[in-house]
Order: sequence, then structure tokens, then C-alpha cells
Amino acid sequence: MNNARRPELLAAGAALVTVVAWASAFVSIRSAGSSYAPGALALGRLLSGALVLGVLCAVRREGWPPRAAWRGIAVSGVLWFGFYMVALNWGEQQVDAGTAALVVNIGPLLIALLSARLLGDGLPPRLLAGMAVSFAGAVVVGLSMSGGGGSSLLGVVLCLLAAVAYAGGVVAQKPALGHASALQVTTFGCLVGAVVCLPFAGQLVQDASDAPLSATLNMVYLGVVPTALAFTTWAYALARTTAGRMGATTYAVPALVVLMSWLALGEVPGVFTLAGGALCLAGVAVSRSRVRRPAAPEPRADDERALR
Repeated sequence: MNNARRPELLAAGAALVTVVAWASAFVSIRSAGSSYAPGALALGRLLSGALVLGVLCAVRREGWPPRAAWRGIAVSGVLWFGFYMVALNWGEQQVDAGTAALVVNIGPLLIALLSARLLGDGLPPRLLAGMAVSFAGAVVVGLSMSGGGGSSLLGVVLCLLAAVAYAGGVVAQKPALGHASALQVTTFGCLVGAVVCLPFAGQLVQDASDAPLSATLNMVYLGVVPTALAFTTWAYALARTTAGRMGATTYAVPALVVLMSWLALGEVPGVFTLAGGALCLAGVAVSRSRVRRPAAPEPRADDERALR
């Protein structure tokens, strides 16, 4: 492997792990969400993730993050790990899949705009074009899988707030990764989110006493894989690319959810669902592609003599 490309390939692999794990979360949420209230589910997930991350930090002797990283960790912990998870869990109980897909997937677009404004990231045409294609695909997937259950104004507002919190959390996390490791940023962000969700502790205890084992195991899985593992690999990849490109990568999640629902739940996707998933993946490919620069021409013999 070319040593110059190794960091880029590792970052791409980390991003792939993230989107696969986050896609699997939707399957687990269907089981756990039927037995746990939105706030209780978020707290249980964060506590499970924080426990695993804390052990990893202790084994690796990571220690406390530097003071310069704490602002980004605190903001991302409150917005993304805390508020986002509760708002999304609650919002998806109030709206149909089509509305959720339309509103929540505004998040990556907001990330690109906020990172350009606050972090100085560029908005290359390929990124914008790819995100537009992926967003259209996400809406098609959501509408095609919609159960026609209707939507409430509260649910729309909650999904919108979740998208805004997601975008704000990602943009806040990016500078923190310049001062602390991906594991530190993820671990302490998860702890901050758990503290934010502590008011739901009583509900968590009550729901856990009544919930079937399968629902509780799915909640623990959400904490270990989509939170502890996926948020760490996300932070690793985010530290090595722009926030806008990482946000665009998450548009692969709807396509993977379709595939996993097909394999795990036996939900055979329709033609429009498959077409929407293909659009999502195509948009991600476009947004992460780079313009190939022509190779510099080799110097001619007379040019070399002139330089001597």
C-alpha cells in the first residue's frame, strides 16, 4: 500500500464502518423503541456507550482531553449526543417515514453550510451536486416506505430540531479533534450527553423493569456499536476530512437501512425504494469524488539545459 494514501484509505474505512453501524441502529430502534420511551432509550444507549468507551480510554490511558478541546466536546455532547437522540426518538414516533426522511436529512446540508461559514470549509460543486442527488434519494426512500400514518406538527418540529442539533454538534466537534483524539472526543461527548439525559433516569428504570429482554439487548447494542464504535470511527474520519464531506457520507445510511430491513426483517423493498437507495449511493460517490488534476508535463531536454 502506498504510504501516502494510507491515511486516506483508513479514513474512508472508518467512514464506512460508521454508516453501516448507524444504518443497523434503525433496525434495533424498532425493537427497543416499542418498549422504551424516547428519553429513556437515549439515556440507556448513552450509558451503555459511555461504559464501553470509558473502559477503552482506561486501557489506552487516554486521560482527560486538553482544555482547548472542551468547548467543542461540551457543545457536541449537549447537541448531538443528548438533544439530538431524544428529539429524533420522539419525533419519529410522531411522523411518518416520508416526513422524517425529508426533515432529518436536512442535517447534512446544514453541516455543509455551517462548516463553510464557521470553519472556512469550501463548497465544491461536486459536493453540492452529490448532496442534492442523495437528498432526493433519501426523500424517495422515506416516501416509498411511508406507512401513511400521518404527521403531527410537533413531530415535524422535533425532526427539524434534531437535524439542526446534529449539524451544530458535528461542526462543534470538528475543532475539538484538532486538540484531542477521536476516542477522547467521543468518550467525553457521550458522557456529556448522558448527563443531559439524566432527567430520564426514573423512566429508564421503570421501562427496563417492564421491557422484554430483546428490547433491552437492542438498547445495549445501540450503545456499544452505533454509539461507542461508530461515533469513534466518525470522529477519526472527521479529523481527516471536511465536515461537509463527512455529512454527505451519511446519505448512504438510507440505502443501507433498506438492505438491512430486507435481510433482517424480511421487508422486501419496492422499485421506488430501490431507486431511492441507488440515488443515495450515487450522490455519496459524487460528493466524495475529487477532480483529477492533469499530470505536470515532463521537462524537455532543451528546458533542462536552460536550467543548468
